[in-house]
Amino acid sequence: MATNRTFTMLKPDAVENGHIGAILEKINASGFRIVALKLTQMTTADAQEFYAIHNERPFFADLVEFMTRGPIIAAILEKENAVEDFRTLIGSTNPAEAAEGTIRKLFAASIGENAVHGSDSDENAAIESAFHFSGREQF
Repeated sequence: MATNRTFTMLKPDAVENGHIGAILEKINASGFRIVALKLTQMTTADAQEFYAIHNERPFFADLVEFMTRGPIIAAILEKENAVEDFRTLIGSTNPAEAAEGTIRKLFAASIGENAVHGSDSDENAAIESAFHFSGREQF
């Protein structure tokens, strides 16, 4: 059963490059309601746990280093068909292949520094949301 919530992170590159406002505006303009939002920084242990599914991949150490190098924006978004619609809004992992007007086409520099994370399933959206937000932080 599909849910109406998804999780996103504006990654350190997006924060460093001053894209927080523009990305959040694009999210709002696309009909998403922000139900949780915070500026935070992941520890190495946080990043290793969050991305544990990739721990055998050759890029894992670089991913952890990247995700811990500066603050992120964590957010839970609400909209009908949230996961699929948000994945469409952010575009392909590779910004060179992302559709025009998508967040990654507009704000990402590379596959590795691709500005934003979006949950890939309703199940992962719930897991990732709970990782970053307590129940009392969600509205």
